[in-house]
Amino acid sequence: MFAVLKTGGKQYKVSSGDILRVEKLHASSGEKIQFNDILLVGGSKSSVGTPFVKDAAVQAEVIQQIKGDKVINFVKRRRKHSSKRTKGHRQQLTLLRITDILTSGASKTGVKEALNGSGLKIQYTSVSDPSGPMTAPVKEAKAKAEPKKVAPAKEAKAKAEPKKAAPVIEAKAKAKPKKAAPAKEAKAKAEPKKAAPARKSKSKPTSDGVKKVTKENKNGS
Repeated sequence: MFAVLKTGGKQYKVSSGDILRVEKLHASSGEKIQFNDILLVGGSKSSVGTPFVKDAAVQAEVIQQIKGDKVINFVKRRRKHSSKRTKGHRQQLTLLRITDILTSGASKTGVKEALNGSGLKIQYTSVSDPSGPMTAPVKEAKAKAEPKKVAPAKEAKAKAEPKKAAPVIEAKAKAKPKKAAPAKEAKAKAEPKKAAPARKSKSKPTSDGVKKVTKENKNGS
């Protein structure tokens, strides 16, 4: 017998005893859960849902919460930008084992319904081969660090004594009024300039038209 169930936006064909990886569910390791969204049940008598088969279910046991393989996203912008960005991602998954397929009576089992695991905080373990036996022990949570001792409050610094008021600077003695500068004595009027002596008129030529020459000039003395 097999069934087709829907969980995490995906469809899985399962049969009793299968080990399955599905999107993270809100369940802890060793807990039993039940899938109620069954699209098809096959076997000696098949039944197809519209969209789900009424009162059918698939029960499973949670093995552990794991993470998928790392996917690396590398982005490089060329020409003018030349920037690079690398991001890694590991999808959160739930590893479970199918225990039973019910064709009817699902509402009366009282098993916890499989719900989306958003918001569930769990301790993940690395799984190399999910198809094999799951014997890897869950990593122990690290011992919480002891709370730090509260540092003693620093003593308040002694307040500085109030500064003495600076003495009022005495007003500078006003400068004595400057003596009025004595009025500049009027410059003595310049004495009237003496009349320049009249230039001697040139000696008039003699009647003969020849200047008189003294003896001294004639002798060259």
